Amino acid sequence: MNAANISEDLRAIVTAMKRAHLSNGPANAALRIDRLERAAKLLVGNHQDIAKAISADFGNRSEFQSLTADLMTPVHSLRHAAEHLEQWMQPEIVQAPAPGMNAWIQQQALGVVGIISPWNFPINLAFGPLAGVFAAGNTALLKPSELTPRTSDLLAELVGRYFDPMEFGVVLGDASIGVAFSGLPFDHLVFTGSTTVGRHVMRAAAENLVPVTLELGGKSPVAIDDDADIRVAVERVLTVKTFNAGQICLSPDYVLMPTDKQNAFVSEAQQFVAKIFPTMLANPDYTSIVSDKHFHRLVQLIEDARNKGAHVVSLAPAGEPAFDAATRKMAPHLLLNADDSMLVMQEEIFGPLLPIKGYANRAEIVDYINAHPRPLAAYYFGDDATRQQDFAAQTTSGALVFNDIMSHAVIEGLPFGGVGASGMGAYHGVHGFRRFTHAKAVVQQEASGASGLRLRAPYAEKTAAIKASLG
Repeated sequence: MNAANISEDLRAIVTAMKRAHLSNGPANAALRIDRLERAAKLLVGNHQDIAKAISADFGNRSEFQSLTADLMTPVHSLRHAAEHLEQWMQPEIVQAPAPGMNAWIQQQALGVVGIISPWNFPINLAFGPLAGVFAAGNTALLKPSELTPRTSDLLAELVGRYFDPMEFGVVLGDASIGVAFSGLPFDHLVFTGSTTVGRHVMRAAAENLVPVTLELGGKSPVAIDDDADIRVAVERVLTVKTFNAGQICLSPDYVLMPTDKQNAFVSEAQQFVAKIFPTMLANPDYTSIVSDKHFHRLVQLIEDARNKGAHVVSLAPAGEPAFDAATRKMAPHLLLNADDSMLVMQEEIFGPLLPIKGYANRAEIVDYINAHPRPLAAYYFGDDATRQQDFAAQTTSGALVFNDIMSHAVIEGLPFGGVGASGMGAYHGVHGFRRFTHAKAVVQQEASGASGLRLRAPYAEKTAAIKASLG
């Protein structure tokens, strides 16, 4: 099938879904809750099959990581939305400018929302935004990643079992399908992926003036101040850097720290990783890199950094290789003396590599971060409250976490999203409901219409009154 036919077929699906959405009328609270609960039941009732499919796609994916991040997290989001949506749906009363008038904001569904989800958390990043989409009364069409085909196939089967195709559908296919999907006339489009692809998605959506939510990642920095506890910083940074083998949009992408404390960082890192992963190659808890292409790209990043002067420290267990092409297992690597000439400091890493850039003066932290595109998250280690406030005020990021890594992502009350090159728009909790809702201004005029008479001619007396009031 050629590109024109693909686009035409997809457009027919969206047109049918839009017609169904309009003919069925606004989704009441009961229907929205039902959709959210069915989505949660889909995940809970099939969690073993889903985890197995994800692991098969990766080569090895930690079962705990799949159950925690790809199943329990979106289930929590769906149930949170179901619990609170009746409150969110209430009209917001606004003070009217004249007696007898009423004004309010009506929370209205947008219609049909497209979701393009990535491979690294194929369930979470599909069903996470879906919680807000369903809570707001919309229907959805999902394009999952072709890089996790078993998971995508299973997801399409399960969605077809739990949902009518006019309320939630799945479109499968390669990158060409993704391109066509981006150009469809949705009422809103959500994309999670790289900044480079995000630009193409936004450009395609603009042809139909489709509003977009872009979750793009980027290079999230870890700033370690000179008063920080190095052991705490190491343990919390590497806990997340080894989760999903660093294949996370919120994963720490580089560390800025005092030059004279780098040796202590390395020592603590070696001890910590040896404790939590005494073996990696045969360890089911340690996740593989998703594909040969991604694996070899990471190897090239290591070699490029080494060739440009980085001191490479592998944290592989004793007797095991730093990386293994057969299993696509790659141990965490520290890349000391990192600088901007290295590809690893230019590209989002998406793997277990951690560049470390030293500084002599703490003022360099803010200067360096602000000289680069705004990140999805920034992480600051240090206990001085004034310094924390200064860092928060002087840097801009999608989120900011003090003395921890990624913990903001599971708090439903916080918006999840980027800024600038790391994305636009946010969801989670009420923020997702608002993102996928049209806040419609509504005014009810009194019977006499007295408040509108000020605009009616003749104007002479009214003009004089205005001039007098203006002095």
